Amino acid sequence: MNMLPKTPVRYHIRHDTRYRYDQPVGESRQLLRLTPRELPQQTLRQHRLDIDPEPARRQRFTDGLGNLVETLHFERDHDALLIRAESWVELLPRELPALADSPPWETVRDALEYRAGRTLDAAQLDACGYLFESRHVRVKREFADYAAADFPPQAPLLVGVHRLMRRIFDEFTFDPEATDISTPVTEVFEKRRGVCQDFAHFMLSCLRSLGLPARYVSGYLLTRPPPGKPRLIGADATHAWVSVYCPEHGWVDFDPTNALLPDLEHITIGWGHDFADVSPLRGVILGGGEHEPEIAVTVVPEDEFETLYGAAELPGLRLA
Repeated sequence: MNMLPKTPVRYHIRHDTRYRYDQPVGESRQLLRLTPRELPQQTLRQHRLDIDPEPARRQRFTDGLGNLVETLHFERDHDALLIRAESWVELLPRELPALADSPPWETVRDALEYRAGRTLDAAQLDACGYLFESRHVRVKREFADYAAADFPPQAPLLVGVHRLMRRIFDEFTFDPEATDISTPVTEVFEKRRGVCQDFAHFMLSCLRSLGLPARYVSGYLLTRPPPGKPRLIGADATHAWVSVYCPEHGWVDFDPTNALLPDLEHITIGWGHDFADVSPLRGVILGGGEHEPEIAVTVVPEDEFETLYGAAELPGLRLA
């Protein structure tokens, strides 16, 4: 492990979602996953939701994967909806593992294969839930064949995962126009173009096709404006990466979009089998006509907050 000084960094995150409907919406139910998780290296200092119009009912709960969820139920006509989530999050440096110290990848695969009478511990049972196909992740020979070059016999698991991450970064092109949420991962593989969500789904497909447990992680990434340019409100976006189960180290995160191991600039909202488990907002409406969400995300370090927003704190939000 890399032993780093425990110096925390703190970020403010503002995530705005706005709908403008062509026709009035008579009833709406929305499911939100916008609350960052509490983790050993991540502390949620403050969180609030501002919603216009006010819902008739709200409920909070934790889903089966440990993600915080809020449900909203609107019962009166409305032609627009604004949901603003604001959070203060504190991060500590992660103790990133030495990749070569991980066990051979075949050992991890074989330990989780189903065998009658085999007893697995709680961590292994949890990992087994991330071995299979899901809505956006496929288990196919073509994905295993692609990944095979990075996983020669007896290669340390995390070394192989790192090589796969680097190859996706080198061989795939970031292109926001190439895909949408409905684009199958097989098409992403064929075109080798997409966005962070696509690269995460493809990497998950490769790992699970080798029999290795891996999960989809949703969150935010601190982005940096071009040199000499100011940080802009709403110029960021949600981000996605993957996490791989390693028996000696637990879950280890890898970001194929940026070819790095997340540390002090990745903020975790939640995780699941794929994007469908951790969509920031989804719902059903009665009426509304055609509509597309307008989404604006801003991630700002604490020392830039006052400069960006022109105040020491936003109304209703205080520094914890």
